[in-house]
Amino acid sequence: MAHKEVPNSWRKIMDAKAIARSISRISYEIVEKNRDPSGLAVVGIRTGGEHIGRRIHREISRIEGVDLPFGIIDITLYRDDLASFDSQPVLKGTDLPFAITGATIVLVDDVLFTGRTVRAALDAIVDFGRPKQVQLAILVDRGHRELPIRPDFVGKNIPSSIDEMVYVKLEEEGFEDGVYITKS
Repeated sequence: MAHKEVPNSWRKIMDAKAIARSISRISYEIVEKNRDPSGLAVVGIRTGGEHIGRRIHREISRIEGVDLPFGIIDITLYRDDLASFDSQPVLKGTDLPFAITGATIVLVDDVLFTGRTVRAALDAIVDFGRPKQVQLAILVDRGHRELPIRPDFVGKNIPSSIDEMVYVKLEEEGFEDGVYITKS
């Protein structure tokens, strides 16, 4: 099957092997930090975090020989910039088929930038219960935080300027796995 193409102006900074290595390393770090997988659950933030989260979930389940709970959180209604949208936001739905209360949640997203997406995800999670702990796993940390949010697990730190964009494109979306940077 042919993959969708990305614009030629985008510079690839991580290829499929680098992404796979990062996901493997993050997964092992999560296992090291959480020696007992009981009570551990992985939650991906729609949409990029959902795919990275599924991959981390599969890897941890393989390492530990258990099937951890996996969920998806839609932060659309928790965004602090909803008023700036010209049209109605599209809800894609939250799926948390396990109890949040008392669980150790590994919240997963593809790119960490200002921290506002993670703040919205934390607000959304708390609406479903009170977790024992929330840990943050990020494939790419590009800096420029506006909120005091720090990831527990990072695939790659990518220094970027404020006028650049970082995109994660994945097979699940019809692309060849890659992380790209471009001027906005």
